Amino acid sequence: MSDTPAYRVLIVDDHPLMRRGLGQLLELEAGFELVGEASNGYQALDLASEHDPDLIVLDLNMKGISGLDTLRALREQNCQAIVVILTVSDNPSDIRALIKAGADGYLLKDTEPEQLLVLLHQAVAGQQVFSHQISQYLADNANTEDPLNELTGREKEILHLVAQGKRNKDIAVQLFISEATVKVHIKSLLKKLDVGSRTAATVIYLQTQDR
Repeated sequence: MSDTPAYRVLIVDDHPLMRRGLGQLLELEAGFELVGEASNGYQALDLASEHDPDLIVLDLNMKGISGLDTLRALREQNCQAIVVILTVSDNPSDIRALIKAGADGYLLKDTEPEQLLVLLHQAVAGQQVFSHQISQYLADNANTEDPLNELTGREKEILHLVAQGKRNKDIAVQLFISEATVKVHIKSLLKKLDVGSRTAATVIYLQTQDR
Protein backbone atom coordinates (compact mmCIF):
# COMPACT_ATOMS: atom_id res chain seq x y z
CA MET A 1 0.00 0.00 0.00
CA SER A 2 1.35 3.43 -0.90
CA ASP A 3 2.10 5.89 1.90
CA THR A 4 1.43 8.80 -0.42
CA PRO A 5 -1.66 10.72 0.72
CA ALA A 6 -4.56 10.54 -1.68
CA TYR A 7 -5.62 13.66 -3.55
CA ARG A 8 -8.83 14.98 -2.04
CA VAL A 9 -11.53 15.51 -4.66
CA LEU A 10 -14.73 17.54 -4.76
CA ILE A 11 -17.26 16.79 -7.51
CA VAL A 12 -19.61 19.56 -8.65
CA ASP A 13 -22.42 18.58 -11.00
CA ASP A 14 -26.17 19.14 -10.91
CA HIS A 15 -26.93 15.65 -12.22
CA PRO A 16 -27.07 13.05 -9.39
CA LEU A 17 -26.30 10.18 -11.74
CA MET A 18 -23.18 11.92 -12.97
CA ARG A 19 -22.01 12.64 -9.43
CA ARG A 20 -22.60 9.09 -8.34
CA GLY A 21 -20.91 7.56 -11.36
CA LEU A 22 -17.85 9.77 -11.16
CA GLY A 23 -17.69 9.37 -7.41
CA GLN A 24 -17.70 5.59 -7.64
CA LEU A 25 -15.06 5.72 -10.35
CA LEU A 26 -12.76 7.86 -8.19
CA GLU A 27 -13.33 5.81 -5.03
CA LEU A 28 -12.10 2.72 -6.87
CA GLU A 29 -8.98 4.51 -8.06
CA ALA A 30 -5.88 4.59 -5.89
CA GLY A 31 -4.63 8.08 -5.26
CA PHE A 32 -7.99 9.82 -4.99
CA GLU A 33 -10.25 10.40 -2.00
CA LEU A 34 -13.72 11.79 -2.54
CA VAL A 35 -14.38 14.45 0.12
CA GLY A 36 -17.61 15.94 -1.15
CA GLU A 37 -20.28 16.26 -3.81
CA ALA A 38 -22.02 19.50 -4.67
CA SER A 39 -25.12 19.84 -6.79
CA ASN A 40 -24.68 23.56 -7.49
CA GLY A 41 -22.16 26.34 -7.39
CA TYR A 42 -23.17 27.75 -4.03
CA GLN A 43 -22.77 24.37 -2.37
CA ALA A 44 -19.44 23.97 -4.13
CA LEU A 45 -18.14 27.20 -2.60
CA ASP A 46 -19.16 26.07 0.88
CA LEU A 47 -17.67 22.59 0.50
CA ALA A 48 -14.46 23.96 -0.99
CA SER A 49 -14.04 26.21 2.06
CA GLU A 50 -14.86 23.38 4.44
CA HIS A 51 -12.72 20.61 2.92
CA ASP A 52 -9.96 22.50 1.06
CA PRO A 53 -9.82 19.85 -1.72
CA ASP A 54 -6.81 19.29 -3.95
CA LEU A 55 -8.94 18.76 -7.05
CA ILE A 56 -12.37 20.04 -8.06
CA VAL A 57 -14.13 18.42 -11.01
CA LEU A 58 -16.60 21.07 -12.11
CA ASP A 59 -19.54 20.89 -14.49
CA LEU A 60 -20.18 23.92 -16.68
CA ASN A 61 -23.91 24.09 -17.29
CA MET A 62 -25.67 23.96 -13.93
CA LYS A 63 -28.81 25.43 -12.47
CA GLY A 64 -28.20 28.56 -10.43
CA ILE A 65 -24.71 29.90 -10.97
CA SER A 66 -22.83 28.39 -13.86
CA GLY A 67 -19.57 26.49 -13.69
CA LEU A 68 -17.83 29.56 -15.07
CA ASP A 69 -19.16 31.82 -12.33
CA THR A 70 -18.45 29.12 -9.75
CA LEU A 71 -14.85 28.95 -10.95
CA ARG A 72 -14.49 32.71 -10.74
CA ALA A 73 -15.96 32.71 -7.22
CA LEU A 74 -13.61 29.92 -6.15
CA ARG A 75 -10.61 31.89 -7.36
CA GLU A 76 -11.92 35.05 -5.68
CA GLN A 77 -12.13 33.22 -2.36
CA ASN A 78 -8.52 32.16 -2.95
CA CYS A 79 -9.28 28.49 -3.56
CA GLN A 80 -5.97 26.86 -4.50
CA ALA A 81 -7.47 23.59 -5.75
CA ILE A 82 -6.80 22.33 -9.24
CA VAL A 83 -10.06 22.86 -11.12
CA VAL A 84 -10.86 20.64 -14.08
CA ILE A 85 -13.98 21.35 -16.11
CA LEU A 86 -15.99 18.27 -17.10
CA THR A 87 -18.73 19.20 -19.52
CA VAL A 88 -20.61 18.29 -22.69
CA SER A 89 -19.87 21.68 -24.22
CA ASP A 90 -17.18 22.04 -26.86
CA ASN A 91 -18.36 25.56 -27.64
CA PRO A 92 -15.31 27.73 -28.40
CA SER A 93 -16.59 30.62 -26.29
CA ASP A 94 -16.95 28.29 -23.29
CA ILE A 95 -13.46 26.91 -23.81
CA ARG A 96 -11.89 30.36 -24.01
CA ALA A 97 -13.87 31.71 -21.06
CA LEU A 98 -13.09 28.81 -18.73
CA ILE A 99 -9.38 28.80 -19.50
CA LYS A 100 -9.22 32.55 -19.12
CA ALA A 101 -11.00 32.27 -15.77
CA GLY A 102 -8.33 29.94 -14.45
CA ALA A 103 -9.44 26.37 -15.21
CA ASP A 104 -6.58 23.89 -15.04
CA GLY A 105 -8.18 21.53 -17.50
CA TYR A 106 -11.13 21.17 -19.85
CA LEU A 107 -12.49 17.67 -20.45
CA LEU A 108 -15.56 16.45 -22.29
CA LYS A 109 -18.02 14.07 -20.69
CA ASP A 110 -17.72 11.55 -23.51
CA THR A 111 -14.16 10.82 -22.36
CA GLU A 112 -13.68 7.11 -21.64
CA PRO A 113 -13.47 6.41 -17.87
CA GLU A 114 -9.95 4.99 -18.09
CA GLN A 115 -8.76 8.02 -20.06
CA LEU A 116 -10.52 10.36 -17.65
CA LEU A 117 -8.61 8.87 -14.72
CA VAL A 118 -5.33 9.21 -16.60
CA LEU A 119 -6.06 12.88 -17.29
CA LEU A 120 -7.08 13.59 -13.70
CA HIS A 121 -3.86 12.01 -12.46
CA GLN A 122 -1.98 14.26 -14.87
CA ALA A 123 -3.91 17.27 -13.60
CA VAL A 124 -3.02 16.69 -9.94
CA ALA A 125 0.58 16.19 -11.08
CA GLY A 126 0.54 19.77 -12.32
CA GLN A 127 -0.20 19.35 -16.01
CA GLN A 128 -2.86 21.16 -17.96
CA VAL A 129 -5.28 18.58 -19.31
CA PHE A 130 -7.59 18.81 -22.28
CA SER A 131 -9.70 16.37 -24.26
CA HIS A 132 -8.35 15.75 -27.72
CA GLN A 133 -10.99 17.95 -29.37
CA ILE A 134 -10.15 20.81 -27.02
CA SER A 135 -6.43 20.50 -27.63
CA GLN A 136 -7.09 20.53 -31.36
CA TYR A 137 -9.22 23.65 -31.05
CA LEU A 138 -6.54 25.43 -29.05
CA ALA A 139 -3.89 24.46 -31.58
CA ASP A 140 -5.99 25.55 -34.54
CA ASN A 141 -6.96 28.88 -33.04
CA ALA A 142 -3.75 30.17 -31.63
CA ASN A 143 -3.96 33.92 -31.91
CA THR A 144 -1.87 35.30 -34.74
CA GLU A 145 -1.17 38.40 -32.70
CA ASP A 146 1.65 37.77 -30.25
CA PRO A 147 0.17 38.48 -26.80
CA LEU A 148 3.65 38.42 -25.27
CA ASN A 149 4.58 41.67 -26.97
CA GLU A 150 3.21 43.62 -24.01
CA LEU A 151 5.50 41.86 -21.54
CA THR A 152 8.87 43.15 -20.42
CA GLY A 153 11.94 41.02 -20.93
CA ARG A 154 11.95 39.99 -17.29
CA GLU A 155 8.26 39.08 -17.40
CA LYS A 156 8.85 36.91 -20.48
CA GLU A 157 11.73 35.25 -18.70
CA ILE A 158 9.58 34.49 -15.67
CA LEU A 159 6.68 33.27 -17.79
CA HIS A 160 9.06 30.89 -19.55
CA LEU A 161 9.99 29.41 -16.18
CA VAL A 162 6.37 29.30 -15.03
CA ALA A 163 5.56 27.30 -18.17
CA GLN A 164 8.23 24.83 -17.12
CA GLY A 165 6.30 24.24 -13.91
CA LYS A 166 8.73 26.05 -11.65
CA ARG A 167 7.50 27.49 -8.37
CA ASN A 168 8.04 31.10 -7.33
CA LYS A 169 10.75 30.03 -4.92
CA ASP A 170 12.64 28.17 -7.66
CA ILE A 171 12.31 31.10 -10.06
CA ALA A 172 13.62 33.49 -7.44
CA VAL A 173 16.69 31.33 -6.86
CA GLN A 174 17.35 30.89 -10.58
CA LEU A 175 17.06 34.61 -11.36
CA PHE A 176 18.76 35.83 -8.16
CA ILE A 177 15.78 37.93 -7.13
CA SER A 178 13.42 37.74 -4.16
CA GLU A 179 10.30 35.61 -4.16
CA ALA A 180 8.29 38.77 -3.52
CA THR A 181 9.71 40.30 -6.70
CA VAL A 182 8.72 37.18 -8.64
CA LYS A 183 5.17 37.56 -7.35
CA VAL A 184 5.08 41.19 -8.47
CA HIS A 185 6.22 40.25 -11.97
CA ILE A 186 3.70 37.40 -12.20
CA LYS A 187 0.88 39.66 -11.07
CA SER A 188 1.88 42.17 -13.72
CA LEU A 189 2.14 39.66 -16.56
CA LEU A 190 -1.21 38.08 -15.67
CA LYS A 191 -2.79 41.52 -15.86
CA LYS A 192 -1.17 42.27 -19.22
CA LEU A 193 -2.26 38.91 -20.62
CA ASP A 194 -5.73 39.47 -19.15
CA VAL A 195 -5.85 36.05 -17.53
CA GLY A 196 -6.58 34.91 -14.00
CA SER A 197 -4.09 32.13 -13.45
CA ARG A 198 -0.61 30.80 -14.16
CA THR A 199 -2.21 27.96 -16.09
CA ALA A 200 -3.99 30.31 -18.46
CA ALA A 201 -0.78 32.29 -18.92
CA THR A 202 1.09 29.06 -19.63
CA VAL A 203 -1.45 28.08 -22.28
CA ILE A 204 -0.92 31.43 -24.00
CA TYR A 205 2.83 31.04 -23.76
CA LEU A 206 2.79 27.53 -25.24
CA GLN A 207 0.53 28.67 -28.06
CA THR A 208 3.05 31.34 -28.99
CA GLN A 209 5.86 28.77 -29.00
CA ASP A 210 4.00 26.56 -31.49
CA ARG A 211 3.88 29.26 -34.17
